Amino acid sequence: MQSVDSHNGKNFWRKNSKSVPGSMRAVYGAMHPPITRSPKSSPRKESSQKKVESNDSFQDYQESVNDAWDCGDDEFCVISDVKISNRMVQSAALSVINSHRSGQLGTNSALAELHNQMPAAALEPVETDMPEVIPHATVNNSHSSSAVLSCTTAASSKRDAVRQEKFLELISNNNTNLPELRKLSWSGIPPSVRAVTWRLLNGYLPANAERREDTLKRKREEYWSFVNQYYETRHEDIYQDTFRQIHIDIPRMSPLVPLFQQTIVQEMFERILYIWAIRHPASGYVQGINDLVTPFFIVFLHEVVPKEESLDTYDVEQVSEEDRAVVEADSFWCMSKLLDGIQDNYTFAQPGIQNKVQQLRELMKRIDFSLHCHLERHEIDYLQFSFRWFNNLLMRELPLGCTVRLWDTLHAEPDGFSHFVLYVCAAFLKHFSQHLMAQRDFQGLMLLLQNLPTSNWSDSEISLLVAEAFRLKYVFADAPNHLQANKK
Repeated sequence: MQSVDSHNGKNFWRKNSKSVPGSMRAVYGAMHPPITRSPKSSPRKESSQKKVESNDSFQDYQESVNDAWDCGDDEFCVISDVKISNRMVQSAALSVINSHRSGQLGTNSALAELHNQMPAAALEPVETDMPEVIPHATVNNSHSSSAVLSCTTAASSKRDAVRQEKFLELISNNNTNLPELRKLSWSGIPPSVRAVTWRLLNGYLPANAERREDTLKRKREEYWSFVNQYYETRHEDIYQDTFRQIHIDIPRMSPLVPLFQQTIVQEMFERILYIWAIRHPASGYVQGINDLVTPFFIVFLHEVVPKEESLDTYDVEQVSEEDRAVVEADSFWCMSKLLDGIQDNYTFAQPGIQNKVQQLRELMKRIDFSLHCHLERHEIDYLQFSFRWFNNLLMRELPLGCTVRLWDTLHAEPDGFSHFVLYVCAAFLKHFSQHLMAQRDFQGLMLLLQNLPTSNWSDSEISLLVAEAFRLKYVFADAPNHLQANKK
């Protein structure tokens, strides 16, 4: 079975945020000088609090969170990557995943056993249906676009084949059992069936097999009717500011990946985002929505590109016009379905994100009080770093391949993009606790938080991350008060 990683060559599945003309740092760095902090004063924090609380205007709110948009330059991050044993990752993650599937994570003893497993680095290898990954031999903080190194053994190939058969069996049923498909997808989806599985879990493709063809045909035609009806209005005075911002943002997406610098690809993204903005006037286009198209686009493009081709450099003009139309329409509808569930993240003043930031702060008090106090002591406002996490669903923090794997679980988890992502972000912050505790000043903490060392992450790290997130969700499921914002 051909995996997405190997299919797409050596230069695609890596986060690449080096400073280039037009990048977020180049644009925002000109408006906002580098972060500095005097140990005895906190003017930025006081100003930020004042502006957010006043809600005088959306411009004030944007200014108050400008730190959250600063992507950072890679050379500023001097903290070495966390090296995780592959056996530890698979053992700990598998324990949670299996419990998640069977519903057996229901006793305190089970929780205690799981908690004791998480830090154990010398556990015996466990037979798991997750692909085996070679730990990276070298640590490199440069976010290059080199591919995730993976090794498929005979045993893992057999497991992958068995899992793929399970997916195909569910998908091909007259009425796909969506709860079973979600359970199977939680620990990752085989690349060969990921596109159709995402469509089903997203709610875009009907579970009833007889309705699928007609539904897809109708929805794809509907999208292109929107394009014919609205796209020509992009230069009208009332809409030109929206289109201009979209046109500026799109080249910033993975600027060193040739695929995203192709004119034909950028035009596809422009149409998707503009049509969405026109049809959602309550929020319109908000910076960050452009990133949410990317995983869908990659997964659906992978479905139509020849398997032997490298996706990062593939000339999309070689794809037939009919297939390109399908990729574009399906990306639009799936992104729209996703945003329907997190609409308040992108309405005026983005209240959904503000609430999640506050919830993350309250949650961290309970799961890592030492780290929380350390951040508070050095006057780190959660808004300054986690705003971007929620706005982009961690896409700016992870290699693209890891984002796709994470979205497998977010699609599988009920309310994954609106609720479970909070626990993912908490687990993500907790994962770097030791590195953050080692920083002794505001600037060191902010530089690390905005350049977390994930360039060498692969599916193993994501499996551990979602396992810990599920554990946190389970522990706090019956204690909802930790998500209540402080009332003054």
